Amino acid sequence: MNVLLLGSGGREHALAWKIKQSALCDRLFIAPGNAGTAQCGTNVTMKIDGDFETMENFCRHENIDLIVVGPEDPLVKGVYDYFKNAHQQQSCGETWLGVIGPSAAAAQLEGSKAFAKTFMQKRNIPTAAYREFNGDTVEEAKKYIASQALPIVLKADGLAAGKGVIIAQTHEEALNEIEQMLTHAKFGTASAKVVVEAFLSGIELSVFVLTDGKDYVILPEAKDYKRIGEGDTGLNTGGMGAVSPVPFADATFMQKVEERIIKPTILGLQEDGLEYKGFIFLGLIKVGEDPYVIEYNCRMGDPETEVVIPRLKNDLLAMFEAVLKGKLKEVTIDHDSRSAVTMMAVSGGYPGDYQKGFFINGLNNNSGESIIFHAGTKAEGDKVLTNGGRVLTATSYGDSIAAAKEKSSAALSAIHFEGMYFRRDIGYEF
Repeated sequence: MNVLLLGSGGREHALAWKIKQSALCDRLFIAPGNAGTAQCGTNVTMKIDGDFETMENFCRHENIDLIVVGPEDPLVKGVYDYFKNAHQQQSCGETWLGVIGPSAAAAQLEGSKAFAKTFMQKRNIPTAAYREFNGDTVEEAKKYIASQALPIVLKADGLAAGKGVIIAQTHEEALNEIEQMLTHAKFGTASAKVVVEAFLSGIELSVFVLTDGKDYVILPEAKDYKRIGEGDTGLNTGGMGAVSPVPFADATFMQKVEERIIKPTILGLQEDGLEYKGFIFLGLIKVGEDPYVIEYNCRMGDPETEVVIPRLKNDLLAMFEAVLKGKLKEVTIDHDSRSAVTMMAVSGGYPGDYQKGFFINGLNNNSGESIIFHAGTKAEGDKVLTNGGRVLTATSYGDSIAAAKEKSSAALSAIHFEGMYFRRDIGYEF
C-alpha cells in the first residue's frame, strides 16, 4: 500500500512512525513533513490545504492508495470531498482506498463551534450552556454576558490556530473581548461569530475514536498540558506534553463517555447524513463524576498522538483499511498496558516570539528508553535545525506515569538547542 500522510508536526511523525511499521506499507510519503518524518518515508514539498489538483496529480503519479490527514485545515477545506469526486471520475488508481478524514460538512464539528454546539444540543450530548452571537447582535451579546456568572468563556466560531478561546474572569474583560472579536475582527473571519458559554470547573482529558461513520473503536485516552509553566502556570500553548492512560478515566467513567457522548455522536452523523471516515477527538472535562464535551476535533491531537499511538498495538494501516472497506466492526483494539508520557521541548520565547534555525545537538544520545518525535524541525545537510515553536518530544513507557516521566525528562536533558525549554512535571498530579 502506498500512503500519503499530510502534515508536518509531532502528530505526523508519530503517525508516520506507526504506519511505517505496518506490513501493509510499501511506500510512505509525507507532505510536507519534517526532519523526523524523513526517517520514516519520503518528504514531499506540497501545499496541503487547498491545492488538491496538484495533490491529485502526485497521487496518480506515485500510485497512492491512501491519504491520511493529520491537521484540520485540509479537512475543513474539503480534501475528502475532492478525492471522493476524483475517484468517482476514475482519476484515481484501481487500488485507491480513499481519505482518512471526514467530509467538509462533517468537519464543521471542528470548523464551527456553533455548528458543534447545535449538533450536541440536538442529541442531548452533555456540554456547557451557551448562546451564539454575530456582528449584528453585539449589544444583545453584551446584555447576555452581563447577566452571566463568572468566569465566562468566549470562543471564536471558526478555526483560529488554537488562539480563539478567551476565559474572562471579569464582566469588563468579557465585554471588551466580545467587542474586539465581533466588531474589530480580533481573530479575523474566525470571530465573525462567537459562542459564549458557561465555564465548567473540572479536570480535562482527551478521548479518541476511529469511525467509519457507522461503527467505531475507542483508542487509548490521554491528558495534555497546555500551560507553558510548571504547575500549569503561564500562557496557553499548543501543548507541552501528555500522559496516557488517564488514571481518573476508570471503566465507570468511560462507560458514561461511550453511552452519553460517543454513541449519540456517531448516530448524529448518520442522522444528518454527514460522511465521516476518520478520527474524532473528544475534548472532555470531568465535572464531578460526569463527562462533558468542551470541543470536537476531526483529527488526532498534538501532543496526545505521541502517547496514544505508541500505546496502540494494532496495525494502523489495517485499521484504516477496515474503515474504508466498512469492516471496522471486525477490529478489536489492543493497547500496551504500560503508561506513556511525552514531553515537548520548545523554542525560547514560545508561545510568544521565538527564533528558528538553531542546531539541535544530542539527537543521537538517546539510550533507546525513549522515542523522539520531531515537530518543528528541518534538515539542512546532515544537521537538524529548529523550525517552529514546539520543536520535538520525547515519549517513554513506564510501569507508572512517574516512571515514564523520569525517562522522558532524562531523554530531553541529553538534547540541546539554543533557548530550549521543556516542562519536567508533565503528569505531576498522578
